[in-house]
Amino acid sequence: MDKSRKAIQAAARAGYFSRGLVYTIISLFALLAAFGSGSNKDTKGALETILQQPFGMVLIAALILGLVGFVVWRLIQSLLDADDHGTGIKGLTVRLALFVSALTYGALALYALRLIGLWGSSGGDGGSSKSPLSPLVHFVGPQILAGGVSLVFLGIALAHWWKAFSGKYEKHFDENEAPMTALHVVAIAGLAARGVVFLVLSIMIWIGVAEADSPESDMPGVKDALQYVQDLPFGAYLLGGLAVGLFLFSCYSFFEARWRRVKAGNF
Repeated sequence: MDKSRKAIQAAARAGYFSRGLVYTIISLFALLAAFGSGSNKDTKGALETILQQPFGMVLIAALILGLVGFVVWRLIQSLLDADDHGTGIKGLTVRLALFVSALTYGALALYALRLIGLWGSSGGDGGSSKSPLSPLVHFVGPQILAGGVSLVFLGIALAHWWKAFSGKYEKHFDENEAPMTALHVVAIAGLAARGVVFLVLSIMIWIGVAEADSPESDMPGVKDALQYVQDLPFGAYLLGGLAVGLFLFSCYSFFEARWRRVKAGNF
C-alpha cells in the first residue's frame, strides 16, 4: 500500500515536471516570435522540438513516461477525488476539467509515441487525421458543438483566474517547505497567462462558429491563440508579455513537481 502511494506521488511529480518542460518550450518560442526571430509552437510542436535535440529519442521517451504519469494522476484526481473537491456542482465541474485534462495529456502522449514510431504512423503532421470531435459533429451539428467548446474554454479561463487571484492554489502546498513568496509570483502570473490563452481560444472558436460547417474542421490550439495575439495591434508586446506569463506557468508546474502535496488516497 505504501509502495502504491509512493508510485502515485512519483507519477504525479514526473507529470508536473513534463508539463513544465512543454510549456517552457512553448513560452520560449513565443518570446522569440514576439521579437521576430521565430514562430509560435503548440504542445505538439514542443515535442517535435525536443525530438530534434541531441538524444531526442531518449528525451521524448522520458517525457512520455512523465505524461503517462500525469494522466494517471489526473484520473485519480478526477475519478477518486484525491484533492477533496466533493460532489457539489463546483466540485464536479473541477473534477470534470481534471478528467478532460487527463484525456488531453493522454492524446499528447500518444502523439509523442507516434513521433518515435511506437504508435500508429510516424512523421508528425505528415498524415491526415480526423478531428477527435468529428463523431460529435454528426450528432449535434458543427455550430452547436463549436459554441459548446467555446463556452467550455471560457469556463476554463475563468477557473484559472479564480484559482490565481483567490489564492486557492496555496492549499496544495506546505508553507513550511515551499518558497511561498516565489510561489505566489509564478502561480498568479502563470495561471493568469494560461487563462488568457484559453480566453483567446474561446473567442476564436466563437467567432468561427458560423464557419464551422465541416466535421473535419480542426479546433484552434495554443499555437493559433498565440498567433492571434501576435496579430493584434501592439501584438509583439502582447505576445511578449504572454510568453513571460507562460514561462512563469512552466515554473509553477516545476514548483508543483517539487513541493505540491500529492494525496494518493487509500492506496
